[in-house]
Amino acid sequence: MPFDILVAVFLPLVILFLVFRVYPTLAWSDIFFLFSAARTEAGIFSPQHAFHSFKRYRQLSMHELSRARAAYVTLGRKHKRIGYDIGYPAKLNTLEKTIEANGKIADAIARLAAVEHDLHEWPAHNISVGSGDLSRVRESLRHFVRDWSTEGAAERKKIFTPILDVLGAVAPGERAGRRVLIPGSGLGRFAWEVSQLGFDTTAVEMSSFMNFAFKFLLSPQATSSLNQHKVYPYAHWFSHQRSNGSLFRAVEFPDVLPRLGGNLRLLQDDFLELPKDQKYDYIVSLFFIDTSSNVFATLEHIHTLLHPDGVWINLGPLLWSSGGAAKLEPSLEELLRAAREIGFTFPQDHPETVDCEYTSDQYAMMQWIYKAQFWIARKKCVSNFLQTGNHEGRAISSHDGDYWYSDNDTPPLLG
Repeated sequence: MPFDILVAVFLPLVILFLVFRVYPTLAWSDIFFLFSAARTEAGIFSPQHAFHSFKRYRQLSMHELSRARAAYVTLGRKHKRIGYDIGYPAKLNTLEKTIEANGKIADAIARLAAVEHDLHEWPAHNISVGSGDLSRVRESLRHFVRDWSTEGAAERKKIFTPILDVLGAVAPGERAGRRVLIPGSGLGRFAWEVSQLGFDTTAVEMSSFMNFAFKFLLSPQATSSLNQHKVYPYAHWFSHQRSNGSLFRAVEFPDVLPRLGGNLRLLQDDFLELPKDQKYDYIVSLFFIDTSSNVFATLEHIHTLLHPDGVWINLGPLLWSSGGAAKLEPSLEELLRAAREIGFTFPQDHPETVDCEYTSDQYAMMQWIYKAQFWIARKKCVSNFLQTGNHEGRAISSHDGDYWYSDNDTPPLLG
């Protein structure tokens, strides 16, 4: 048999053997998935992908633990004895217990999602889940702390308060008729807070990871009482930890019981796909606009969905998507200029800086502080004004037609 044929036949088998030796939890579905149409059809935020990620949380986490134990075994006898004396093997055993505890939450989320979305175990060749999806499940678990625990209250207060103060300036009797849209709503705590003020509130979230976790709280069957659940949100992250006590601490949730209905609704959709004929009085982008692949399209759609003289409230950083996902990455100065070109006016010359964190571990040795930018802008629209001829403002083209505005002619935002 010619050598090139032997290589063509046996080399793939050798590669598969090595892959399965290094990643023993890898399934044949992971191999088939690389060549299947489902690789593109089941997007990273799709219900199917999120469902299987939650289902495999325990398996993928245990694989990581197996690698950690294998690494410890490679230590020399002296160092292994020191590790034993300080309790490192026991630490890994504790990690296993936290994986089991978190796995119960992940399994419960998956079961509820299967019922509500008619999801089933797919044939092996249809879908795969990798370590990246494990990180998305862990992100969802950390959001239980940020959004729905007393431990996350300080972090929430820092970024919620400036926005809630603006909305709270609306007379209580007028709030029921005001529509508020919150894109990228995550696990929904901020949207719930806005609805508690009396506004007609719509939360929009594209990620099924977030939506499944939020619905786990919204379901009376899954969550019926305060602090019913426990999660170990930081157990997998050994870096920057002061002690095993803080590393493996449990956090109870939820601190309140959220429910849909009345003036709170959840849309599972891409913000840019929302119908243009739906109009809102306020759109709040909280840690949202920098997730855009094309932030100009996001700003345009915010402008389109607002009523004339509607208000856009923003608070967040400009942490653009990594890996080249963003088509452009403007600076703050460029972004604000673009917003004016699109048709927004700003009552303040400069945005306010808010020092804040996001899903942080308050007991860790590292703190990531955002210099988040907070601003309020108004969609300035005067119908048919362009036909009148000369004016000091600037004419631009938008989805809704032509608008005129002047930064020196900004009425009070609220009242």
